[in-house]
Amino acid sequence: MISFDLKKFIQQALQEDVQTGDITSLACIPFESQSKAILKIKEDGIIAGVELAKSIFKYLDDEVKMDVFKPDGSYVHLGEVAFEVETGTRNLLMAERLVLNSMQRMSGIASLSNRFLLEVSDLQVKLLDTRKTTPLNRYLEKWAVRLGGCHNYRDGLYDWFMIKDNHIAACGSISKAIKAVNKYQKSNHLENLGITIEVKNLVELEEVLRVGNVQRIMMDNFELPLLEEAVAMVSKKHETEASGGVSLETVRKIALTGVDFISVGALTHSAGSLDLSLKIQG
Repeated sequence: MISFDLKKFIQQALQEDVQTGDITSLACIPFESQSKAILKIKEDGIIAGVELAKSIFKYLDDEVKMDVFKPDGSYVHLGEVAFEVETGTRNLLMAERLVLNSMQRMSGIASLSNRFLLEVSDLQVKLLDTRKTTPLNRYLEKWAVRLGGCHNYRDGLYDWFMIKDNHIAACGSISKAIKAVNKYQKSNHLENLGITIEVKNLVELEEVLRVGNVQRIMMDNFELPLLEEAVAMVSKKHETEASGGVSLETVRKIALTGVDFISVGALTHSAGSLDLSLKIQG
C-alpha cells in the first residue's frame, strides 16, 4: 500500500495556498461568521473525493457538519448536489480551492476510468492503472481509479517486479534478467510479489516461455493479430497483459483478443477534471 499521510497532505496544501493568511477573508468576514455551502455538480460523471473533502473540512473545524447526498463512486448529473457543509465562513473559503482542485481531478479520473470499464464490462478482462501519476498525488489518483471501477497495478517500484525493456538491455538478455530477478526474489524472501516481464515481439515471447518463472507477460504495443497469436502461444501458462496506446476506441478490440489484463496509462495521465463548484447559501 502507498505510504500516505493525509493530515500532512492537507497541512502542506493549505500552507501552499494560505501562507500567512487568507487576507481577503480576514478583511471582510467576521471571525464568528458561520455559513452553509453546497458542492454543486456541473457535469455528468463519477464523483470522487467526498471523503477527502470531509477530512479537509474536519482538519479546519473538528465540529464541522456535513451531509453527504452523493457518496464517492456515485454517478452524478448536472445540477445535483453532492454534499452540504456547515462551518465557519473563513474555514469554507480557506478550504474551497483545495477541496475543488482535489475533487475535480479525482472525479475526472474516476469518470474516465468508468468510461473505459463500460467498454469491456461484459468481458473477463481487468483494466489496470500505471505509475503515470502526478508526483506526490499517486495515492489520491489511484484511489480515484478504484472509485471508477478499475484496478490498481503496482503502487510503486517496491511492491511488484516488472522487467521492462531497459532492464533487459542492461542485463544483456531476457533469460539473464529473469534469472537475476528470481535469485533476488528468493534471497530476499519476496516470493509473495509477482513478476511481470515486458515483450515487444513474438521472438521475445518465445524466449520468456522457454525460461518461465514469471507470473505475467506484458505484450507492449502489439498489433491486434499479433496480440491474439501471443495470447494463444501463452495458452494460460502465464497471465497475459496488453499495454501501450490503449484508448476508448481500442480497449474493447484489445480485450477481445483474450488478454487477462490491460494496463491503461490514460486513466491518470489523460484524465481531465469534472466541473464542480462550492457555493455558500444565503
